[in-house]
Parts: sequence; structure tokens; C-alpha cells
Amino acid sequence: MSTLEIRDLHVSVETKEGPKPILRGVDLTIKAGEVHAIMGPNGSGKSTLAYSLAGHPKYTITGGTVTLDGADVLEMSVDERARAGMFLAMQYPVEVPGVSVSNFLRTAKTAIDGEAPALRHWVKDMKAAMENLRMDASFSERSVNEGFSGGEKKRHEILQMELLKPKIAILDETDSGLDVDALRIVSEGVNRVTATGEVGTLLITHYTRILRYIKPDFVHVFVDGRIAEEGGPELAERLENEGYDRFLTHA
Repeated sequence: MSTLEIRDLHVSVETKEGPKPILRGVDLTIKAGEVHAIMGPNGSGKSTLAYSLAGHPKYTITGGTVTLDGADVLEMSVDERARAGMFLAMQYPVEVPGVSVSNFLRTAKTAIDGEAPALRHWVKDMKAAMENLRMDASFSERSVNEGFSGGEKKRHEILQMELLKPKIAILDETDSGLDVDALRIVSEGVNRVTATGEVGTLLITHYTRILRYIKPDFVHVFVDGRIAEEGGPELAERLENEGYDRFLTHA
């Protein structure tokens, strides 16, 4: 069973005024089968954590360690992190004109597994996953995210998660821009993956509405680049009622 360990992680980003610290000592352990929700106000560093773990070049690691099953994640390139089992569902998925969804997914699966999936089984798995996500079959031949609505882009992110079967899935505000129906469908997709017990999930969100569909095992409140409080699902309910004022007053 896989484990992602984050210890005393410090991250800065380059600005016109010079390096600006964003993460100020994050400690977090995510194990396969667990769902961790990270909540917090705008600018608290939630997305910075996601992109730093994925290896975005904009962010500089200035201290701390990140390991996946004992391997040093920070020494890996972006593609090495993906092959090691890390997956990022982006808040704003990019369009890739000229590359079909089917080719993109099969190429990614081949790169991760080291061999191409058997075509017959792959087509069957992909068709079933798309049906579960209420995605029309024609999407498989369309260019990645090109002309997709916000909800369609988010469904495609979860389609990737279902088919690529990562060890650790980082979902960066997957609920943003979704209507109620799309939110439910996307959440069901996440739940199908987490139900296997083989994936550790880090769910980043502003709001508790997605947590009505995806039940977290742990909730972490992010304020000023660090975890200010931790608890279970009841902490999310308290945030729904009280907001973040009590953290910001003392931040």
C-alpha cells in the first residue's frame, strides 16, 4: 500500500520583487485508501502545494522532503513523478489541439505501465469509464479538452484518474465551475477510484459542497502556507457554519 510523506515542506515563487515564500512548513502523510481534504481561504497555498508536488517549474522547493513509498519525489522530473504513480487533476485543464482523447490516454497508460494495454481490453475499459461519467463516446475522438465545457473538462480529468490508476491522486478544486449534476457525476467517479483502497486522494477545495458527495477521512485547514488545524469530517461542517474567520484573525 502506497504512502506519500510530506515533511516540513517550504516553497517559494518568483515575483518581480524577488522570491516570495508560499508554503511555510507543511507536514502531511497520505496513505492508499485515505481521502484527505485540504480547505482554506484564497491565497493560503493550497494550489501551490498541488503544483509543487506535481513538479511545476514555477515553484521552488526551499526546504523539506517529499517521498512516495520511500522514493525522493523532489529528485524526480514531472514525467517520472507521473510514472511513479502521482496524478494531478488540474483546476484549469489545458487544451491540446490535434491530440485525441483516446490517443492521449492510451499513450499515457503505456508510458506509466511500460507497455501498451491490450487494445481490446483498453477499448472496453475506456468505454465503461466514459459511460459511468456520462461522457458521449464521440469525446474519445475529439482533441483533448478543445471546445469542452468546464464540466466536460473536469469529467475528462476523472476519466484519466480512473484509467491511469495512480497511487496518489491530487485533485485541485475539481468542484469549481460545476453544476449540481456534474458535481455528483464527478464525485461518483472519484468514489469509484477511492473504493478500490489502492489510491490515496488529496482533495483541495474552498467549499464543503463536494464533501457531501466525497466523504473525507481527514480534513486539513490551510492558512498562510501551513496546516492550521486538522480533524475529521466534522471539521468541514464547522467550516461550513463558521468560515475561516477564526483562523485569519490569528494568522
